[in-house]
Amino acid sequence: MTDLLWLPGKETGMYANPILFADYSDPDVIRFGDYFYLTASSFQYTPGLPILRSTNLVDWELLTYALPRIPQERYALPQLSQGVWAPSMRVHDGQVWIFYGMPDEGIFAVQAAQPEGPWSEPILIREGKGLIDPCPHWDEAGNAWVVHAYAKSRIGFKSVLGCFQFMAAGQPMEGVDRLIFDGEATQLTIEGPKVHERNGYLYIFAPAGGVKTGWQTVL
Repeated sequence: MTDLLWLPGKETGMYANPILFADYSDPDVIRFGDYFYLTASSFQYTPGLPILRSTNLVDWELLTYALPRIPQERYALPQLSQGVWAPSMRVHDGQVWIFYGMPDEGIFAVQAAQPEGPWSEPILIREGKGLIDPCPHWDEAGNAWVVHAYAKSRIGFKSVLGCFQFMAAGQPMEGVDRLIFDGEATQLTIEGPKVHERNGYLYIFAPAGGVKTGWQTVL
């Protein structure tokens, strides 16, 4: 029966896409220690925020979930197209963080000493409708920021990226979003921003143009 199992790279050194035979939408991957770790959207389903582990980016095992339940009471009933969207997993000061958006509630974060858990209860970083696809960044000066997209279905536009500051330990801060990019002229859809720092510069990679015909924009 082993020839029926989904083993994309087992022993052969070759693999074929898809490498994950399941719905792990909007995946985000980090390297932590000797392993790669992946999390993904889980929408209304619980447990949510799956944590997968790999040594080679091809063969993955499901370890645990960072969100055993969605604490908002209304998720006791099905809530289609809602819940946990497009998380980002990052490491800061020895802690593993996952930031995720819930398009009707705001941006949340959970943290753990290691990806295997245990994970903290969710922290509400920024309340607001239409805030999605967050990615945190801690700079060398100790400032902490979140870059995120907006959901047109909730707020009326999807061509803009915004950012806001939060306290380095994960506590929210008062203040308004700074709009850092508006692609209305050429990129009516831009989402899923990921922040990377290299050689003194910050770069934002974001898929634009829509799922079927899109491209990767770099800022």
